Amino acid sequence: MSAEEPQDGSTEEEEENLRYFVRIGQTDLDGTKTVERSLTEMNGIGKRTARIVAETAGVDRTATFGRLDEEDIDAVVSAVENLANEVPPWLTNRQNDFYTGETTHRIGNDLQQKRRHDINRMQMINSYKGIRHQRGQKVRGQRTKSTGRTEGTIGVNVEAIREEAEAEEGGDDE
Repeated sequence: MSAEEPQDGSTEEEEENLRYFVRIGQTDLDGTKTVERSLTEMNGIGKRTARIVAETAGVDRTATFGRLDEEDIDAVVSAVENLANEVPPWLTNRQNDFYTGETTHRIGNDLQQKRRHDINRMQMINSYKGIRHQRGQKVRGQRTKSTGRTEGTIGVNVEAIREEAEAEEGGDDE
């Protein structure tokens, strides 16, 4: 018997119990990865936040996400949705909202929509950051003298120069 072959039918049963996709909000998460790695696929949740979510839900962060019970998955979903209540305000991604003044933690498409809305607001009032966004330049004070160039070639294409030189030499003979 090789080392790769299972001695009993346990892997077939485990594959039947495995959920390949776990849906949280509007995001499908990979059920074959660990809880911590799957949660980091969502917009608005990084490694540290995923670890806090798993701890809050009472789930082992190294467990395979698709093999968890329904109760554990529901606990993870509720922990993600109520994350702003569980963590300190400095760990949230939406502190003192411009319109409401609330501190929330946005995830998924809601985070992308709020970010676009904020950028659009800055552009409409012609703030410094809004103008930088309009021009496509760096916004947060990075160096622009030598980085962030979008046009032109970088380096020298030696092959193209050789081809042009050979074409010119071939054209002079005639």
